[in-house]
Amino acid sequence: MNTLKRLIILTILLSLLAFSFPSTCLFAAPNPPKKNVILMIMDGTNSDIVTLSRWYRGTDLHLDKILVGGARTYSAQSAITDSAAAGSAMATGMKTKADYIGMNPDGRPVLTILEGAKLAGYKTGIVATSPVQHATPAAFTSHVLNRDEFGDIGEQQVYQGLDVLLGGGAAWLKPKSKDHVKNDDGMLKTKQVSREDGENLVEVIGSEGYDLVLKRDGLLKRKGSSKLWGAFAEEDIAYEMDRKSLKPDEPSLAEMTRAAIQRLSQSEKGFFLMVEGSKVDWAAHKNDPVGMISEVLSFDDAVGEALKFAREDRNTMVVAVTDHGNSGLTLGNQGTNGDYKNQPVEKFVEPLRKAELTVKGAVSQLKEDRSNLKEVLSNYGLGNLSKKEFCTMEDASKKAEDLEDEMVKLMAKRANLGFTTHGHTGEDVFLYAYGPGKPVGLIENTDIPRVISKYLGFSLSSGEFASWYVNGAELYRERGFEVKIEGRTSKNPVMVVERGDEELRFPENKDFYWKNGEKVRLKSVNVYDGKTFYVHVEG
Repeated sequence: MNTLKRLIILTILLSLLAFSFPSTCLFAAPNPPKKNVILMIMDGTNSDIVTLSRWYRGTDLHLDKILVGGARTYSAQSAITDSAAAGSAMATGMKTKADYIGMNPDGRPVLTILEGAKLAGYKTGIVATSPVQHATPAAFTSHVLNRDEFGDIGEQQVYQGLDVLLGGGAAWLKPKSKDHVKNDDGMLKTKQVSREDGENLVEVIGSEGYDLVLKRDGLLKRKGSSKLWGAFAEEDIAYEMDRKSLKPDEPSLAEMTRAAIQRLSQSEKGFFLMVEGSKVDWAAHKNDPVGMISEVLSFDDAVGEALKFAREDRNTMVVAVTDHGNSGLTLGNQGTNGDYKNQPVEKFVEPLRKAELTVKGAVSQLKEDRSNLKEVLSNYGLGNLSKKEFCTMEDASKKAEDLEDEMVKLMAKRANLGFTTHGHTGEDVFLYAYGPGKPVGLIENTDIPRVISKYLGFSLSSGEFASWYVNGAELYRERGFEVKIEGRTSKNPVMVVERGDEELRFPENKDFYWKNGEKVRLKSVNVYDGKTFYVHVEG
């Protein structure tokens, strides 16, 4: 066969192939699969309460099926961390100091994994049973030097442009609100909770296109793809054991997790979601084993929702971990020294199963004249009291905190449980994970955001993200501007930058600045630590 014939045959074959396959199918690269990460944090949980919760439920936990290792929790300054430093470590990849939120040990803001995911094009969300301004959710969404700065935290969250925020904390979104609390005598009183700057962030939420829901029914019925903000309590959402009877308008953690996944999963690229079961920690501070079990099981139900989605999706990483231990709860106490070898499971769980409410829920029902004290005690599972035990409770009932303290002491005694502290503890904690790219083994808590960012395709420790927030005054002075801070001691300070007839005004906690009166949107919020403005401006 001569050369001319070979060329003719080759040309014909190529022509047939071209007609057989459309050019877009033949040459176009396939779209990469969406990637999702659900990071779930069970605040203040030690290993014994996980064991006790499993015995209490009577079946394995969802968590048990995805146990992959452990995490070390110490902070930059202490073997025992607080939630702010621990949350910031898991959000930024840096160990830091107590009370610092989204700040490195030098007090400078650093980009969080949630902010990085948002900048990389992913949808983002947070869910918590505490106020969303509390330490752990705050660590992923804001930057302050003191975790108690709920006003600034709440404002930064509103202007971060997240897609989903579900939890408590409505009080810090409004100029003024009221909350009913008990005073030192156990009597109900009204306290004023308000934003110190007087801003109405509820109006801002509405103007930014969020669906705002305030009750459980609204969350369960509201479907759609728009941004979602759920503010279901002025402060924290009720303990799960109390919620069903005392606060039925508040959703469960599992319901909030399911709703968040439904909204976020409509993203074209994928999403990052942080879910906190906040109140294991709160119950542990009270040494209330009933409340701790309530919230461990509530968290486990939420893990079940995440795993159900991840198993169907096949491109979702789920990581579950606690930020630190709390209370030093043990199965066994000084009373079991001599016969610990003869303690069946029922000895521990049966006294706890008699409780219908947590200690907080039970005491909240105490009448002003204390005439229903026996009923309150019974609701916490403390029936059949001796005369001495009841007299102790009666004396303590004059003050709610004292009554709670005596009730949990008696419950721990009956359930053969020990507590070493009302504070945090420093042990390593369990690490649970599922899905592609998941972490395994004994790791540092700072490794968690590194694993997540690697899976999502960006880095917090290199490139632009590593030095995202810069000193605004230094930046603009180098460019020939004059810089001053207006209202340095007010609740709404502004960095003012001037050069000739050009004026830039950067308000604290907002994601914009004013250029000669015209609003310019930024990709992140302006951060002010009381002395220095930190900003990110391109160009």
